Amino acid sequence: MKVIERIAGFVGRWFAPLVLAGAAVGLAMPAQASLITPYVSLLLGVIMFGMGLTLRPVDFAIVAKHPGAVLLGVAAQYTIMPLLGWGIAHLLNLPPLLVVGMVLVGAAPGGTASNVIVYLARGDVALSVAMTSISTMLAPLATPLLVLALAGSTLNVSVADMFVSILQVVLLPVLAGLSLRTFADRAVGKVLPVLPLVSVTGIVLVVAGIVGANAQAVLGVGLVLGVAVIVHNALGLALGYLIGVLGRLPDTSRRTLSVEVGMQNSGLAASLGATHFEPLAALPGALFSVWHNMSGALVATYWARQAPRNVADTEGEPEHT
Repeated sequence: MKVIERIAGFVGRWFAPLVLAGAAVGLAMPAQASLITPYVSLLLGVIMFGMGLTLRPVDFAIVAKHPGAVLLGVAAQYTIMPLLGWGIAHLLNLPPLLVVGMVLVGAAPGGTASNVIVYLARGDVALSVAMTSISTMLAPLATPLLVLALAGSTLNVSVADMFVSILQVVLLPVLAGLSLRTFADRAVGKVLPVLPLVSVTGIVLVVAGIVGANAQAVLGVGLVLGVAVIVHNALGLALGYLIGVLGRLPDTSRRTLSVEVGMQNSGLAASLGATHFEPLAALPGALFSVWHNMSGALVATYWARQAPRNVADTEGEPEHT
């Protein structure tokens, strides 16, 4: 068990390079890597179950204590990122399937690694957990409706089928994990240290599979799509922080909104793209998985060295709105 925990700690620390390595394997061995594609939804379900195991009912207490901060963050998440994805895709004249893929990334809930990034960035971890959890709970309704509104004129979007998919691969596994943690906390606590190994392995396999299935497309539109993904993520991080400033939140919460808005559950976006459209629609999600983990690590490294300016910035302001 100790050996497994050490391995889990290693993959947690080297998350971004490992995801990048998964993408490289997908490009180098496309035929073999693409065999993973049919199992993307299953892998995501396992990852989301692991996320549920990390949650406890007390994690939702901040919603009741400071609803304004949580609602502001979730609202920013479900407006800024979908609109950015749609706008950037059209600005760069991406083909229809990639437009849908960009919108899917933007309309996805918070990223599964965002809580760790917020912790490393010295942000408000309780707010981060609440935002990720609430956005995940809203995803079965919010994600299909946003995709329909922004991409429905580009390709046919089945809201009902997407709703069922998100229930199956996201909401039900999270609730199952949360329930197990609630009723068997001591037993679950023993396996929590190895969960990063499961999550990172799952994300690496998803990225490798999606990139492998789209190897030719990556070589053809990779540069333009890479620019789109980087700009999407960077603007999400910047505008998330700006929303925290406009909402008069303390610096720790601004950092949290930045990370939560900028980092998306791109694994879900990739899964939905591959399941309900074509593998090409999953490519933005796969590339976003690679990039946002790298940018998240950079942001966390920068902020880890900067003490939050809560006292100076929020003098006379409420802790949360």
